[in-house]
Amino acid sequence: MTYLVTDNCVKCKHTDCVAVCPVDCFYEGEDALVINPDECIDCGVCVPECPVDAIVADTDLPESELIIWMERNTKYSEVWPNIVEQKDPLPDADTWNGVPDKWETFVES
Repeated sequence: MTYLVTDNCVKCKHTDCVAVCPVDCFYEGEDALVINPDECIDCGVCVPECPVDAIVADTDLPESELIIWMERNTKYSEVWPNIVEQKDPLPDADTWNGVPDKWETFVES
């Protein structure tokens, strides 16, 4: 099992999760974070820290979504820089919370 960052992180990018991660497995893009699934130790301490519920266990995703989010987290954790310190969320994070399909629009556009 691993944890994955999903669509609701995009344009919000809260980093409360980063502050509690014992293995520093988060990576930062311009508009979102991802988790390196190979580095995640499945502790789950990041999940309750995410104020927008963007982090989920891979076992909680339907297979079609699991494949997509596993690929995205793996791919971008290999190219984005590691983030180990908490930062402020994006300025308009509250506006973007809950807006669907942000990944396709802002990350992979």
